[in-house]
Amino acid sequence: MATRQYYVPATAITMLIMMIMMSITSGITSPALSITEPSQTEGRQGSSGLSDVDCSGYTFEDLFDYNFALFNIDIGTDWATAEMEATAYVNGSNSATVRENLDGLFEGAPGGDNDWISTDEREAVREIGPMCIEDMETRLGIREGVPHRTNSGVAWNDLEFVEEGIALDEVDLVAPNHPDERSCTNFGASADCKEIPVAATDDLQISLFVKSGENNNMRFDQLPNQGVSNFTLALNVTNMTNADLVMTFPALQGLRIADFAMEDDGVELVVGQDYTAPEEEFLPDGKLRIHQHVDYDKINWPVGRNLFIDFTTTVPESNDIPQWTNLKPANNSIIPLMTGTEYLTVPAEELSDWATDSNGWNLDCAFSDAGWQSRQDESGNLLVTSPSGATSSSATCSVLDPFGASAVETLDFTFGQPFTAAAVIDDGENIGFTITPTGLVAEMTIGAHAHQDGIMGAMRSSMVSSDPVTIALPMDGLKPGMVMVMGSASANNMMNFDYLFDFGLEKQSLPPIISLRTSFDGKNATWDATGLQFTLKGTVSDPDGEDVSMTLQLCGASATDFTQVGINWEIDVSIATCVMQDITVYDVVITGIDESDIESSLLVNVEDPNAQDTSGDGSTSDDDSGSSEASALPSVSLLATISMVLAGAALIRRDEE
Repeated sequence: MATRQYYVPATAITMLIMMIMMSITSGITSPALSITEPSQTEGRQGSSGLSDVDCSGYTFEDLFDYNFALFNIDIGTDWATAEMEATAYVNGSNSATVRENLDGLFEGAPGGDNDWISTDEREAVREIGPMCIEDMETRLGIREGVPHRTNSGVAWNDLEFVEEGIALDEVDLVAPNHPDERSCTNFGASADCKEIPVAATDDLQISLFVKSGENNNMRFDQLPNQGVSNFTLALNVTNMTNADLVMTFPALQGLRIADFAMEDDGVELVVGQDYTAPEEEFLPDGKLRIHQHVDYDKINWPVGRNLFIDFTTTVPESNDIPQWTNLKPANNSIIPLMTGTEYLTVPAEELSDWATDSNGWNLDCAFSDAGWQSRQDESGNLLVTSPSGATSSSATCSVLDPFGASAVETLDFTFGQPFTAAAVIDDGENIGFTITPTGLVAEMTIGAHAHQDGIMGAMRSSMVSSDPVTIALPMDGLKPGMVMVMGSASANNMMNFDYLFDFGLEKQSLPPIISLRTSFDGKNATWDATGLQFTLKGTVSDPDGEDVSMTLQLCGASATDFTQVGINWEIDVSIATCVMQDITVYDVVITGIDESDIESSLLVNVEDPNAQDTSGDGSTSDDDSGSSEASALPSVSLLATISMVLAGAALIRRDEE
């Protein structure tokens, strides 16, 4: 989860932080149990600064009464550091308890312990949170040697939090749009401070993770033999209700669970009845991952419950041998990739079908040329690294299980790049995609299409042998912006090569297309009975498939109240503004603007239906009754004139809006 950033005046946060140092330990009183005996301290809080914050003896559960929590811990390859991600999901009445607990930490501070949780308090918790958590107990310990089953008199190698690597986040601690939300009323509150009652039962989440720029947030004394020797992991699960622990160890051949036990105050529990057994997962990259579910019933409080898991690297007494399946590639198959970098060559979902083993397996390949190597990532994808300028290399591949056992059969493959590629946008509507074969295969079929954010252009294909081939890829239906080339290549004895190339191509926006639909008698517009308004109809579309907004201009006024259904548009146009300006030539400009701000315009001349026809004798009456322009206007009453002025004002208002 990404950390969200908020701005809160420093004065408000400073006041809260100074007060929290005086009260943080009085908010929660439930005892904390640990793998090691807690050390005695002279005093929990000082009064001189942030460095005096002390939360020793507390655990995650002391503050957060969650409904479910997920703890992910990755042990570093140095066997001395770890990364922890924890998310607590808090629902209903438990969320009210958490809000009350956090508000109680601020007893004596402005706005603190007042039955309201505020955004200022939330920011103060984030500010001092890493310092507080550093003092908390992880309740995890590791010890090398023979299996251990006690925390009495045993010096466990405790995992400890590292302040510099800790980041905190929350979701809806101060629930948004809560009906009782109000501005903070306490002295010193920030200008935008909001608060809600602690009794609010809106769901919330609390998360702990590694701070950006850091590589760990936990540490312990490095195991002398870095996991090779037998060791025991101990976890105090007292008061951990409905939680999952996922722990991943570095790649170490043969590492596995040798034994485990759960005890209540030293009395061993029954697996399957009192607790769930830990589960092993052997990852394709050689790591061991442990899944452990914990469900401590609160009615057992304060009985202390500890989980012990013993690990070893000794070979198990019985171990099945990995086997190739019928879905494996044929011997001497060509496996295509792009060379000169580390390339995802075979996705995990395909590779996982090549072989089988009850404990998992990974593909181990020995290449004939220097600079080539392969590995599988945690998900099982096969990644191959090759030197710059290389075209292909042969390799012998075997299947290994976590304990070093391998399939009897090995397979020979050729890894290589079947072609090089280039692309340009030739005419604004097509991509010229050029394929140059490398000679890896004698002939191949290339299929490709322009690709953009899940939108596909029309597929085009071609046979390619020894000479370069250029395929025109249409961009019809794609929106303006960056465009890639996606497709596949196939050939005899070669696995299908699916590719996605980014050549930095950008499709330019084309202008909208606007057309006018004339009336049944060939006129551009249809006038109403008053002669003061006409209707225009037409179509509008965008070659790029973008939405088009429309604007009309007439006699210096604008309108946007088009009715658009599909590609069809319609608008009623008043001439009131023209009448006020004595304009009798109705030149309408219709403009369409697409989402890329590219526009096009259509000029429409609308004839005045009341204009005199002087084409018969070429003369115009010149009496005292008025000019030809005036006589061209329909006769209107005073009320009609006022109506025209009001209509013109409305048209102008639409333009201003």
